[in-house]
Amino acid sequence: KARIKSLPSYYKKILRQKAKESSESNELVTLTDMIGIRVICAFVEDLALVEKQVVEFFDVKEIERKGADQSFKEFGYESVHILVSIPENCLPELGISPELRKNLVCEIQVRTILQDAWAEVEHELIYKSEFNPFDKPLRRKLASINASLTLADIIFQEIRDYQKKLQNELGERRNSFYEKADEFSEEMLGQSHHQAAESSSIESPFSKGSIDDLVLTALHEHNTGNFKKAIEIYTQIINSEPVPPAMVLSVIYKHRGMAYFAQNLYEEALNDFKKSVEHDPQCFRSIYYEGIVYSVQGKEKEAIECFDRSLAIDAFQSHVYYRRALALFNLGNYTKAMEDVNNALKLGLEDDDLNTLKLKLIKKFDMNM
Repeated sequence: KARIKSLPSYYKKILRQKAKESSESNELVTLTDMIGIRVICAFVEDLALVEKQVVEFFDVKEIERKGADQSFKEFGYESVHILVSIPENCLPELGISPELRKNLVCEIQVRTILQDAWAEVEHELIYKSEFNPFDKPLRRKLASINASLTLADIIFQEIRDYQKKLQNELGERRNSFYEKADEFSEEMLGQSHHQAAESSSIESPFSKGSIDDLVLTALHEHNTGNFKKAIEIYTQIINSEPVPPAMVLSVIYKHRGMAYFAQNLYEEALNDFKKSVEHDPQCFRSIYYEGIVYSVQGKEKEAIECFDRSLAIDAFQSHVYYRRALALFNLGNYTKAMEDVNNALKLGLEDDDLNTLKLKLIKKFDMNM
């Protein structure tokens, strides 16, 4: 949001704040908020990021954190106000009248969506009004509304933090699954695989309670190598009452299948991936993981069928093309294998195993010429 203060608003504020200066000077009387920019952020954490960027790219004259001096018992207007010099390339050409003063600044306000909502309403009800609410019940109502908005901002940020933790745990778990699958691929290609780092027994920092907390705890146990504990928690979620939604069950079965796979319990892993797909037929990753298990078991035809189904749902999975190429290579279908290698490369997959497979295919073609 951006605005230039209207003349009536400017005039009222001059009379209220700088009446003496305006009567004694022939120069333009400036206000710090004559030019204003408002940056609205979704989450509290974004405020510091925006402030850092403003400081980096502008000549900052002053930073004021409105409401920062309020105690925990007080609720009121909150916003970060940053005064910056007007950049030279934004100033009008010389010769205009009245001439702009050198101390003219732009005020950049940084606040959350909910802080902005409160500020807008408060501005209309109190700042622009000729009288302020003076009875206690009305003041309490206003304070209660502002407290609720402040609490909502805090809760939204906590949810955001939770999601980041969850995504980090999911990323680690998925990478460990792919690393184990890659070990088998490297063995097929005659390469030596790197030794996986030993898992450490780290106590979960996440509380146990809701399904969300249980999922995060299970993922943490999974990522630290405590597969039995992870499987226990996944099973607890699956058997919980009331029965979780189908989409949740699909995700949990998928994770438990990955934990079984990490322990070389391939039949258990296969069954869980199948159950995941039963609860969500569009879960292309579970279908892909099912194909990986078949490949490890040497059942390449079944693996290819799974890879086909996964790509039919999402055709932009470079790793699935690579896995299918490897299965086709093992079946001696070198032409189609090379097609899948090229498809994986087109989708941007940069992988040593993929390059090794391509070299092996080229050698096969040279031998057949």
